[in-house]
Amino acid sequence: MSLVTPLSIAEAAPTRARGRPRKTPDERDDGNRRRELLAAAAKLFRQKGFAATSTRDIAAAAGMRSGSPFYHFENKQALLAAVMQEGMRSALRRQNAALAGLSDGASAEARLQALVRNHFEVLLGPDSDFIPVMLYEWRALGERQVAEIKALKDVYEAAWVPVLSGLHAEGRLSGEPALARLMIFGALNWTVQWYQPPKAAGRNAKRAADRAGLDELTASALSLFLKAPK
Repeated sequence: MSLVTPLSIAEAAPTRARGRPRKTPDERDDGNRRRELLAAAAKLFRQKGFAATSTRDIAAAAGMRSGSPFYHFENKQALLAAVMQEGMRSALRRQNAALAGLSDGASAEARLQALVRNHFEVLLGPDSDFIPVMLYEWRALGERQVAEIKALKDVYEAAWVPVLSGLHAEGRLSGEPALARLMIFGALNWTVQWYQPPKAAGRNAKRAADRAGLDELTASALSLFLKAPK
């Protein structure tokens, strides 16, 4: 699944069962506590997989009591959907900021560079557990949840369409833009399987890939995707 509803679409709030106790003041803090819960869940879902991660594991990692996640989310599946939605919304905010930082007259190549660099940051940078979870755990979602994630994904990818079409018109991009987009996302997303930041790889890393930062990855990706200008 490559890399929303638009940002105005919010995740469905869990239905509170009758007779469930009211939240304590700490439990009503749907800001920091909720973010901590989502971050802990994303990390565990990425490390262990959705099926192998229990809500007790997530609560412990977030410093909560074992039943506390259910004050925020109806069940583990709803928590997984929220992790993916949070990841996509964050990716969209970053992408919009990256494009807004370009001049109005920026070339299509400069725009693709910004899009690719941002996508690597989303996939591989700090706090990057959310999107890999979306890429590999989406089959655990219900049909409605998949549709919501797909809507977010479509908005994210829509920004790439005019850029790739412009490059194709310039003769810089081989192949039909819609197909090229799918191929590009497939290549970029696969980096979560093999990339290690230079610090993690160590000073004595022998592979060039283990010494590369995100800027180097971006430059290499563009050299693969684009023809040299005529």
